[in-house]
Amino acid sequence: MRGARETAGVDAMSRSEADLLAVLVGAVPMAMLAVDANARIIHANPLAEALLGGACVGRPAASVLRHPAFLSALDRALAGDRPAPAPVLISPQGMELNLRVHAAPIALPGGMAALVALEDRSVLEHAESMRRDFVANVSHELRTPLTALVGFIETLRGPARDDAGVRDRFLSIMEREAGRMIRLVNDLLSLSRVEAGERQRPSELVDLSHLVRSVVQTLRPQALEAGVALGIEGDAGPILVPADADQLTQVVQNLVENAVKYGGGGERVRICLTRIAREPALRGPAVRLEVIDSGEGIDPIHLPRLTERFYRVDTHRSREKGGTGLGLAIVKHIVNRHRGRMRIESRKGKGSNFIILLPMVEGRPPKDTGRAP
Repeated sequence: MRGARETAGVDAMSRSEADLLAVLVGAVPMAMLAVDANARIIHANPLAEALLGGACVGRPAASVLRHPAFLSALDRALAGDRPAPAPVLISPQGMELNLRVHAAPIALPGGMAALVALEDRSVLEHAESMRRDFVANVSHELRTPLTALVGFIETLRGPARDDAGVRDRFLSIMEREAGRMIRLVNDLLSLSRVEAGERQRPSELVDLSHLVRSVVQTLRPQALEAGVALGIEGDAGPILVPADADQLTQVVQNLVENAVKYGGGGERVRICLTRIAREPALRGPAVRLEVIDSGEGIDPIHLPRLTERFYRVDTHRSREKGGTGLGLAIVKHIVNRHRGRMRIESRKGKGSNFIILLPMVEGRPPKDTGRAP
């Protein structure tokens, strides 16, 4: 009734009392069970049944959830006690869930019963785990160059004090490591700003075509130095998207720089722009931005994790090229803020294709749209 079910285990209750208990259990916005004096479930709301994997009403509580902490809390509640919340770890349908059991006694006409709420803390625990991993990764990324800097300083103050050759070589390495730390801090600040504004959808109209041409023009000297040719393909006319011009510039710049650094083995990087009359994923007109290289490609096993913070396919190579491990994470969050989609296609030895889908606005460009970044 109203999402909660009733069994014959409440014979001593009047119909109105049973209905009221069913309504109350069904209205609670978390998984909840009502258990009678015989430890049999007499009501379960839809959230509880979904969490515990099927129909619960009429079954002994011990057959639904056998965890010792749950059974102990239930026994104490049926004895009239109010136990402290108990942690419970279960794995229904292969998914590990971190629950907290809240049990409380209630007096029914048929005897003492218990209400048991199952608070799902899996999301909170996952967020806490991500926070710990993030702090550990940042600490590691900063500690490594700082340790190297301290070692070089000690050497320059001691044995290499009067050795000009060693001094110049060490100072060069110190400059590179300091630059990497600065890039890391800048990327951390950028990621923090993007996450803080991720719920605010940009409203300014930006000409994506002009923005891409400006970024490519800026990066062309860097690409030529690496022996890579940059080419723009597709629609050359104005392509209007609701966007934050600076953030969208960062997306294009990160993707093209990555293609030059890690996919430049094919000596060519293509940037393609395609209008889409209706994109099902965005439920409207869209533009497809692709950054395609013909380099060595990426093993598909890595693709689902490429946008994780500090995840690298080749840690040594990434650090050697000045990567912080945050570039694609920043791209993902910016695309999310723009209500777009990001996809990565790659095969080992076949190059990589980074695809961005963004909502597009049909019409003529306003004045100053797509200003040069």
